[in-house]
Amino acid sequence: MRFKLFPLLLLITLVSSIFVFAQSQDEDVRGAFLSTRVTVSAGSSETRTSTRRSSRRRSSSASSSSNRRQTSTTTSAGASVGLVNSSTGNTRVHAAASNAPIGLGYSFFIRDQGGQPVRVDPAREFHAGDRIRLSFETNVDGYLYVFHTENGGTPEMIYPDAQLDDGHNEVDAHVPYEIPWSPEEDERFHWFVFDNRPATERLYIVVTRDPLPGVPTADALVNYCHSNRCPWQPLPQVWTQVKAGAEGRVSESKATVYGQAQTSGEREATTRGMGLDRSAPPPSVVRMNVTSNAPVLVTAIDLIHR
Repeated sequence: MRFKLFPLLLLITLVSSIFVFAQSQDEDVRGAFLSTRVTVSAGSSETRTSTRRSSRRRSSSASSSSNRRQTSTTTSAGASVGLVNSSTGNTRVHAAASNAPIGLGYSFFIRDQGGQPVRVDPAREFHAGDRIRLSFETNVDGYLYVFHTENGGTPEMIYPDAQLDDGHNEVDAHVPYEIPWSPEEDERFHWFVFDNRPATERLYIVVTRDPLPGVPTADALVNYCHSNRCPWQPLPQVWTQVKAGAEGRVSESKATVYGQAQTSGEREATTRGMGLDRSAPPPSVVRMNVTSNAPVLVTAIDLIHR
């Protein structure tokens, strides 16, 4: 009898060990990412306002056309994909190390029946009329690019956008950014809205320490869009590099519970361009490069709707 039980006990022990190891690794990734958020004691007057860009708002010349599925590429005529980064002239203080592996934390929020944003698992199936918003933070100062494909079709760059912050795409460590931006004056631009055409929308979120070569930003993007069709479509060699980056060695930590409402502190930090402190809720998903010398982190997210 003991001989028969031994393989089963061995299997149980092995499975338990794997679970404990995975849980420990998950906590290590999340802990490493959150450790570079600022620590603010009670009553502290420390400010953590971003100073890299003076504004993150939609250009007044942007079109106000009605939106379709707002994960689509019609960003200049659909949902705002602006990033908030308002400066009050104070210096943001953070502990993010410049030599740390690049990390990205992100959460998806869905609009509930009361119109409030609550966390949702991006792996769920979405349906026509669902409204979602992406909030993310990095652990290093760098540059952000967001590309979109539908059903594996032609990629288009939906951020930076020539009509948002003059095409700039700098991001600051642990300052939360939203796509679309909830403080946008026109409420139609507050959410990505799924239409009734089933599809798989894939977002490629690219975080780099230095600007991506061959990708227009700022004045170059504005000038391009004045005389060409936008959103800009990456050249094959650029797109090959982006897709290759998605295969890089990355550690990942995912939440197991969803449904929590966005906090007032998170909303304030997003609106004012302030760095999150360690008391703020962690992102639903955290991804970090395994090595500190990797210059880019690429995150591919599939959004499926029926």
